[in-house]
Amino acid sequence: MCTGRVDLAHILRAFSNGMDGVFIAGCRLNECNYITQGNFQALNLVLLFKKILQHLGLNRERLRLEFVSSGEGILFAEKVDDFVRQIKELGPLGHGEGIDENILQLKFQAVTKLIPYLRLVESERLRVHFNTLEQYLEFYDSEEFGELFNELIADKLALSQITLLLRESPLSPGEIAQSLDFSPSEISRHLHGSVEKGLIRYEARDKRFALYY
Repeated sequence: MCTGRVDLAHILRAFSNGMDGVFIAGCRLNECNYITQGNFQALNLVLLFKKILQHLGLNRERLRLEFVSSGEGILFAEKVDDFVRQIKELGPLGHGEGIDENILQLKFQAVTKLIPYLRLVESERLRVHFNTLEQYLEFYDSEEFGELFNELIADKLALSQITLLLRESPLSPGEIAQSLDFSPSEISRHLHGSVEKGLIRYEARDKRFALYY
């Protein structure tokens, strides 16, 4: 299967089902067997998802994309062995990062809710094309991409996590911040913005926030 068919939902499903790491292998860049050059598209998706993992508090090295040709079986095996070693060093997903299992699943649910939006944003605003892997890595580590990620994705991911958490019960800002490992100022900003939009209500008596139903 061409790596051009890899979707954000495929990667997310693997992690949601408890995989400690995800390894994707594709043809070498500029050596695609198809005119679609799907491996460039896969590279965009993987680098974006690495940023999402980092935003969720997970180690971005749990996801890896390698480019090898069909005749490089030994090299492929070496790459897989190295990835397995690295994942063993990182430990079980979430546990290695100190994230509670229930909160981890909530974080993945929050991303799942945004998959249609993330596909659109990746295609319309974030997809780039360079000639080398180094150029891709430089862009996705750049301040420009960081600003785009914060503008288009970070706030929506945070709000998605908050609303899922509030489905269980009303919570104070401190309780939300502690559960999601957000800063109090970040939680306050999202909560007050959501109250203004009518998504969340403030229960003054208990000093807690709850969802509107």
